[in-house]
Amino acid sequence: MKRVVVTGLGAVTPIGNNVQEYWNSLINGISGAAPITRFDTTQFKTKFACEVKNFDASSIFEKNEIRKYDLFTQYALYATDEAVKNANIDFDSLNKNRIGVIWGCGDGGISTFEEQIGEYKLGNGTPRFSPFFIPKRIVNIASGVISIKYGLRGINYTTAAACSASNTAIIDAFNYIRWGKADMMITGGSEASVTESSIGGFNASKALSTLNDDHTKASRPFDSTRDGFVLGEGAGVVILESYEHAIKRNAVILAEIVGGGLAADAYHLTGTHPEGEGAVLGMELALEEAGITPDKIDYINAHATSTPTGDLSELKAVEKVFGINPNANISATKSMTGHLLGGAGAIEAIACIKAVQENIVPPTINTQDVEPEFADKFNLTLGKAQSRIVNYAMSNTFGFGGHVASSIFKKFTE
Repeated sequence: MKRVVVTGLGAVTPIGNNVQEYWNSLINGISGAAPITRFDTTQFKTKFACEVKNFDASSIFEKNEIRKYDLFTQYALYATDEAVKNANIDFDSLNKNRIGVIWGCGDGGISTFEEQIGEYKLGNGTPRFSPFFIPKRIVNIASGVISIKYGLRGINYTTAAACSASNTAIIDAFNYIRWGKADMMITGGSEASVTESSIGGFNASKALSTLNDDHTKASRPFDSTRDGFVLGEGAGVVILESYEHAIKRNAVILAEIVGGGLAADAYHLTGTHPEGEGAVLGMELALEEAGITPDKIDYINAHATSTPTGDLSELKAVEKVFGINPNANISATKSMTGHLLGGAGAIEAIACIKAVQENIVPPTINTQDVEPEFADKFNLTLGKAQSRIVNYAMSNTFGFGGHVASSIFKKFTE
């Protein structure tokens, strides 16, 4: 098995449109929640979200290109552009047959779908659809467009595993490189689901917070008063390559990925297993693959969406794997970014990688009254970032349908 290292990062998030802005906002505890600007929320129970702000697609797209891509694909290409520059990649000097793209996404071009169906209805049934309608909305298009832009002919597909999609994509990319089937992978995920049907649908399932009068404090993971998640959007990109390939091209190595665990709750359509059985299995598999014991993990970036059942089941799972008062700091960065659905695992992987690089654990903000059962069992990094040595960081993601993905990043050493 080959060693797999991280050599590039890119991000578009509700709290920063590049990696440094995103990381600075994380460690300073900045909330990305604000009133929704995309549509009139008068009739909606939830009127706020974590939208990407001041996004300028024209910096990397020609005007005639922008109309070809839904926002989730624009975010993907924008973040990839940053990651490629960050990794100092000259693709023309590399074997493009052995460089691929594995992307994660849950909803795809949902805003495009809404717009086109709306125009169809206004046209009294006249089928006036854009020729870009299908390629703009299909969930796999971002991975295809990234490969087209850079001429990459290696492994290429999109994982559709709901909220664990991009973490699953990262784990898959890790596996293909360590198995020797690729030299480099562009991986991560994106989502642009702040739309009427998404807000309405999640409201109908009672998944979203309705704290409209205090929206910046609405995402409060582990808090006994939490009432649902805050919808977010954006993209995260992680460039992975084999250690040998990175060394050969004199790349700067940011971290190493050493384990990935994929599992399922096999329990419920939308809810996590109340005892966290799938989460336990995913974390244990990741630890086994990394060849480390639980006490070696210094930081856990929890899935922790701020839903009543989900947060509780995750804490139960962490206790089963790590015990009471483990070595690890735990934090829930969704308290700041909101929940990016299929893109969540990507930006949270970046948070783990930066924690390993910088020896800083980003905080969980807004949480005041921790679930009584767990109030004294864990260091949930409440309120402020904490400095500590972070040699190993774990990222947890769980999705509707019971999908589980846990990945482990390690401080790089020769």
